[in-house]
Amino acid sequence: MKFGVIIFPGSNCDHDAYHALSEIAKEPTTFLWHESGDLQGCDAIIVPGGFAYGDYMRTGAIAALAPIMKSVTGFAGKGGLVLGICNGFQILCEAGLLPGALMRNAGLKYICKQVYLRTESADTPFTSACKQAEVLKIPIGHMEGNYFCDEATLTTLKRERRIVFRYCTPEGEITAAANPNGSLDNIAGICNEGRNVCGMMPHPDRSSEAMLGSADGFKIFHSMMAALIHK
Repeated sequence: MKFGVIIFPGSNCDHDAYHALSEIAKEPTTFLWHESGDLQGCDAIIVPGGFAYGDYMRTGAIAALAPIMKSVTGFAGKGGLVLGICNGFQILCEAGLLPGALMRNAGLKYICKQVYLRTESADTPFTSACKQAEVLKIPIGHMEGNYFCDEATLTTLKRERRIVFRYCTPEGEITAAANPNGSLDNIAGICNEGRNVCGMMPHPDRSSEAMLGSADGFKIFHSMMAALIHK
């Protein structure tokens, strides 16, 4: 299997994702340049965190129009695995690969800290290594992580079990106090209807080895690897 990590001008977590996949997972991994439409035969694509194109206009708005994203859209349409992390989640929403939008944090401040997530859907290619309702400790680092969608979309996400992660307490309780950014229904991550595209604000790339404070994030990459093996 082969992973591709996109590089946009302003990406700052591309090397974090590359390290997690190439050095920890020990899987072939390559960088994909934003101006290229060539996915280089990759089996899974990571849209990393950072500030693509300086977050001008709206977070992810310019990156969504990059040549590489046209190829990613086609790849996803054929069932290819795509994971968007933080800014990558924002880009996937702007590109129409995921519904909703990421707005300014409720407190209008940048937040960087460890948070807890409850696994809401363990039957995705991104969470098969997790147990249903398992609590993961994974850090966030964002200014626009406040997920929002209209009522009809939220109803659909709930009905189709497409809410993948919710912010929670260490004990797994979904509370307002556990919500770091005001995100609707404590949503921290969602997937598309085909369950092959996932966006999440927390950083599994920054929590894939114990020395970083938690290795829980590696379960997301491990799940992707397992999905590719069984594909």
